[in-house]
Amino acid sequence: MDDSDRRLLDRLQNELPLVERPWAALAADIAMPEDEMLERISRLRGEGVVRQISAIFDTRRLGYRSSLVAARTKPGTQQQAADIVSAHPGVTHNYEREHAFDLWFTIAVPGDSKIGLDETIDLLGRLADVESIRPLPAIRFYKIGVDLDMVGGRDPAAKKVRPQPTLEAPSRPPTEREIAAVRALQTDLPAIPEPLAPLAEAHGFSVAELLKLGQELLSDGRMRRFAAVLNHRRAGFKQNGMGVWIVAEDRVDEAGRIMASYRGVSHCYERPTYDDWPYRLFSMTHGRDKEECEAVLAALSKETGLDEYAVLYSINEFKKTRLVYFDEAAAAWEDAHLALV
Repeated sequence: MDDSDRRLLDRLQNELPLVERPWAALAADIAMPEDEMLERISRLRGEGVVRQISAIFDTRRLGYRSSLVAARTKPGTQQQAADIVSAHPGVTHNYEREHAFDLWFTIAVPGDSKIGLDETIDLLGRLADVESIRPLPAIRFYKIGVDLDMVGGRDPAAKKVRPQPTLEAPSRPPTEREIAAVRALQTDLPAIPEPLAPLAEAHGFSVAELLKLGQELLSDGRMRRFAAVLNHRRAGFKQNGMGVWIVAEDRVDEAGRIMASYRGVSHCYERPTYDDWPYRLFSMTHGRDKEECEAVLAALSKETGLDEYAVLYSINEFKKTRLVYFDEAAAAWEDAHLALV
């Protein structure tokens, strides 16, 4: 990657204008010719640096239930367990991490799930034959949103305040047209001058109607942003460290807000504790090396006064993909496993 690639990615990971010609709008904003931008995006996709460019939705506001899950696998069975977990369409991230709880995954199920979230997690634990499994759903959100320093020179402990996400449930189920719009806008955006045109046509919209619905989804928070998702490792960020903190219940909110203000923290949540899992607050950091992650964590510890924490670095990536909303594959998986519940 050269400096122009990094400048493009630095902006693209945060926002792409949701307009008829988004590439042209972004090109004008960062002073790069549109044809050059399209060539760079195609190349960066081919190199695996860019995973996807599309709408990024708020899972809960679309009626889904989701959770982070920690599992302890039996010796010699980790790969088999990971394959079983990854086969569920709602599992988007699945990692091996440095801990006795060695398998960590995120899962989401639609609001009309026949099995339900808790029962699905329990079933996956039984199918994978793990020693123990701990659902860790978010109790409170403090931050969601990766902001990698692609250009370089940013202090990893620098602060940048973002709006605090919420656990707010949807006020109503999405309409059929809204579901169709979600299906269209979650599609990877083609690197052509008018990329929304084929997506709109494939889902029965005019471009104007799709843009109108997209703006409505963005304005009410069901769409978090319209942007790129980068492959952190291919982009040069080799380490992701999940900081887990022991925090008194009456200090969680204060500490969570402080942690969320750091640019080096991409995600921050309060999660439940168990007898064998005392960590209530989670902070995710991404760094070019462990030293960058440790610098952020040290700054968090100093400002919050919290010194009981651990860092779980990912060792293997078994699965990382985007959740496909309103997809028939989730229902098919449930139909195939209903008899086991």
